[in-house]
Amino acid sequence: MAEGAQTDLLKTALYDRHVAAGGRIVEFGGYALPVQYAGIVAEHNHTREAASLFDVSHMGQVVITGPDHATTIAALEALTPADLASLAPGQMRYTVLLNDEGGIEDDLIITRPVQGQEPDGVMYMVVNAARKHHDLDFMRAKAPADVAFDLRDDVSLIALQGPRAAEVLAKHSSITEQLGFMQAGPAVIGGIAVNVSRSGYTGEDGFELSVANGEAPALFDLLMADPLVEPAGLGARDSLRLEAGLCLYGHDMTDTVDPVSAGLLFAVGKRRRTEGGFTGADAVLGRLATGADDKRVGIRFEGRQPVREGAELVDASGSIIGRITSGTFAPTAQASIAMGYVPADIAREGEPVTAMVRGKPIAGTVAKMPFVPQRYYRKPA
Repeated sequence: MAEGAQTDLLKTALYDRHVAAGGRIVEFGGYALPVQYAGIVAEHNHTREAASLFDVSHMGQVVITGPDHATTIAALEALTPADLASLAPGQMRYTVLLNDEGGIEDDLIITRPVQGQEPDGVMYMVVNAARKHHDLDFMRAKAPADVAFDLRDDVSLIALQGPRAAEVLAKHSSITEQLGFMQAGPAVIGGIAVNVSRSGYTGEDGFELSVANGEAPALFDLLMADPLVEPAGLGARDSLRLEAGLCLYGHDMTDTVDPVSAGLLFAVGKRRRTEGGFTGADAVLGRLATGADDKRVGIRFEGRQPVREGAELVDASGSIIGRITSGTFAPTAQASIAMGYVPADIAREGEPVTAMVRGKPIAGTVAKMPFVPQRYYRKPA
């Protein structure tokens, strides 16, 4: 992120709202976005206690269209290791886009629309901002010609996150009663047509609202009028996701890191582990069978000094054994926490590790993730 007025940055439909609310604008993924409003810690804590509104319109919303459902699913299962054939209407699934070597090109969420919402053969996908054009080129090159991938530049994405998010949204729609974690469906909120998903990147319960660009400011205003809601920026989004143990693409995972090393086995469906058939399957399934050389771990450091991305991890002799990929002082955990990669033989809870920060050793311990318990809402069976 880089501060400063940059005229070449893309702006979301909510940019004027961010400026009016006092948001400090930075560059992120080619967009001008707020890093904070009242302050990162205040916004982090408000998200843990009530409900915060995040503009995530920079993310790529993609519609996949094939001649029928089976053809679309076959194309997506060739690209990702997810079991998508088992997705019921209105369900979502997190997975990864892999290259031939098993490296992660991006992480993404795939949704099957509810019955009757779209023609047969249509699926939704959300990808990372900085990777969306890359992802489209990558998928189009590998998919059959009768399956299309279309980026929706005409829609915004607003995330309402926090333990009282459902309470806020329920004042405007009954959709909250219909959705559990990783479920989605259409709704009308304040007279505005919205596609709602119940997931998020904060570890808290929450919703993502996909809405036409022209209607996004009105939806933002409607939700911001609730006394339970405050705006939040990229800073709080990052500290919340780190406490929740969630990866950030380009940092905790890259195109040279496989899902086994990254600890993302839940993104590889059980059926796919047997059947394979996806790009990079030989590499991923081989790594699954033999084990990864290095693994992503959580680390809790002594003291309050943040250990940031790029810091080297060393052993007792001072030899470099790994590096930090994300780190911060966590407002809720009240500790210096980080994620990084270490050799598999020390990727165990309680193992001591040392980070070097400007030549100074900082003692730490491999810790269980998430650092703060996740509070997603799952509907009773």
